Amino acid sequence: MATLHHSPFCPHSRFIRLALAEMGMEPELVEERPWERRDAFLLLNPAGSTPVLVEQTGLAIPGAAIIAEYLDETRGLGLSGRRLLPDTTTARVEVRRLLHWFLVKFDAEVTEYLVTEKIYKRFMKSAQGGGPPDMGAIRAARANVRYHLKYIGYLIGQRRWIAGDHLTYADLAAAAHLSCADYLGDVPWEEDEMARDWYARLKSRPSFRAILADRVPGMAPAAHYADLDF
Repeated sequence: MATLHHSPFCPHSRFIRLALAEMGMEPELVEERPWERRDAFLLLNPAGSTPVLVEQTGLAIPGAAIIAEYLDETRGLGLSGRRLLPDTTTARVEVRRLLHWFLVKFDAEVTEYLVTEKIYKRFMKSAQGGGPPDMGAIRAARANVRYHLKYIGYLIGQRRWIAGDHLTYADLAAAAHLSCADYLGDVPWEEDEMARDWYARLKSRPSFRAILADRVPGMAPAAHYADLDF
């Protein structure tokens, strides 16, 4: 059995958890607090970031994008119609483009601000960067999420799923990031019905059940967070 070192509200970890679940894989989960920089974890990934997938052979694969590519290389062909990185070159380019959009751009403009300021800082010591949230960063994230939501709505207006006619890594990455913001009540779903309906389809999938069960100690989710019908 593979082992996934993750943080429950790390959107990159959530993306890989969703991908593994869609592939029918049930790894052993080891929760990490990246800011604690455990020596044993740093041996797996010197960057100290989650997620890290460790195969039974001991091979450690760090980082969401690298893990996604690795999973496609090692398991993709066996998934047939459920492959999360398409077969054709053009389709693969589009999935990778959008994967970068959410894992890098959305993360830098929205999720990193919200998760760090509203969740992680609650558990970090002052020497680790803990303390009260930076409201300026939170306001920036709330402003930025609006245009990302519109972009998702635009894409879904042209396609069944974000990158085309089939569910791909792009959908899972986008949903993973949005799920973190949604837990905190910071996604204005009323502003884009297309994006909202797409997200409702995703969070109704069995792969999403474990994600929706995650809770931050002492912080309840938004009332609609686990409601499959919003």
